[in-house]
Amino acid sequence: MSRAPRVAAVLATAAALALAGCSGSASSDASSSSGEKVTITYSNFISNGGNEENLTTIVDAFEAENPDITVEVSTLPYSDYFTALQTDLAGGTVADVFDMEYAGYTALQNSGVLAPIEGVDTSVYTTSLIDAYQTDGTQYALPSSFSTVVLFYNKALFDAAGLSYPDSTWTWADEKAAAEKLTDTSTGVWGDYQPISYNEFYKVLAQAGGSFLSDDGTKAAFNDAAGLAAAQWLVEKSGTVMPTAEQGAGTADFDSNLFTTGKLAMWHTGSWMFGVVGEQAFDWDIAVEPGDTQKASAMFSNAVGVSATSKNVDAATKWAEYLTSSDTMTTVRLDAGWELPPISDESALSTYLTMGTPENRQAVFDSLDAVALAPSIGDNQSQMQDVVTEKLTEAAAGRLTVQEALDQAETEVNALLG
Repeated sequence: MSRAPRVAAVLATAAALALAGCSGSASSDASSSSGEKVTITYSNFISNGGNEENLTTIVDAFEAENPDITVEVSTLPYSDYFTALQTDLAGGTVADVFDMEYAGYTALQNSGVLAPIEGVDTSVYTTSLIDAYQTDGTQYALPSSFSTVVLFYNKALFDAAGLSYPDSTWTWADEKAAAEKLTDTSTGVWGDYQPISYNEFYKVLAQAGGSFLSDDGTKAAFNDAAGLAAAQWLVEKSGTVMPTAEQGAGTADFDSNLFTTGKLAMWHTGSWMFGVVGEQAFDWDIAVEPGDTQKASAMFSNAVGVSATSKNVDAATKWAEYLTSSDTMTTVRLDAGWELPPISDESALSTYLTMGTPENRQAVFDSLDAVALAPSIGDNQSQMQDVVTEKLTEAAAGRLTVQEALDQAETEVNALLG
């Protein structure tokens, strides 16, 4: 399950409605600094799908240290979260603290729905991550985690086929050759799985030496030789070395189930899946994803913001800071393999490397050497992502050629860029 960033649309309108009314999220006008008990709400997607108990551990520790603050948590599936956020913003019921992704920060900040973050020691965060959520020198959100996409692989299947494991020297050609040898449809074993989506496309486009947008960001730049190579790399896997949509590809948890049942040799997915996969009957490990003309790995950053309409900004800010920088958060995330904390303390992060399966956790940090950041275009972000995914999916199904898919995607993306 490779997560593609999604951003709610029409945030400017939602913000106007939210700012015009009062937030329905807070139960008291009192600030935590007054010593009175307050309740704040926190809406999230980060814990959905296996980390709900880990979030509860952090909440419990926070409440123990701050007995005057109660945190009410609402957890939604990633696929539903941003639609719900838009609805809450429009209805004036947005939570005091809520999750966001880097790709959506600019639109949220421009819409005025985020309160400035004040009184927080920003030096404890990784510089590039904390700076990403500043506008004109003002902090409007705090990074809560980061993760990278790597190549998971089943050592037992490689051993049975007599193949060497993926390593830093691998290219697309090496991956393709191995995937073809590892695929055995008679036993239901597939050599590779890489979602056919916008998120994978912009990344493999970078691996092929291309760019998604022009230098000035005003038009699509992916309909060229590099874009064609990238799209073919994804589309041509379907039905050859990975299942088709008709065989279940793209459905919820299909890829993770395929890997954990020993039926998938290689899997492009995020480090956030370490805790989900865990120990298996077979040995597995990870490597930095192969590139074509160069390496390029996807890095995702989540963050939390405080609602500009919150009645308890001080208490909400305390929770946002604890959730993103406390020792408890760091320990829980590292122990659970639940993405990586955004802290700058390398000594605390070093324990991550010796935490067991997968053995080569260094690959997560090595993948930061060449990062492909998600293009961000503001309010039309989700439509742009949907367009690219839809056209590539049509090509994989044989209803469009790869070139037709790129042509149509280019036209529609340019229209969204205005």
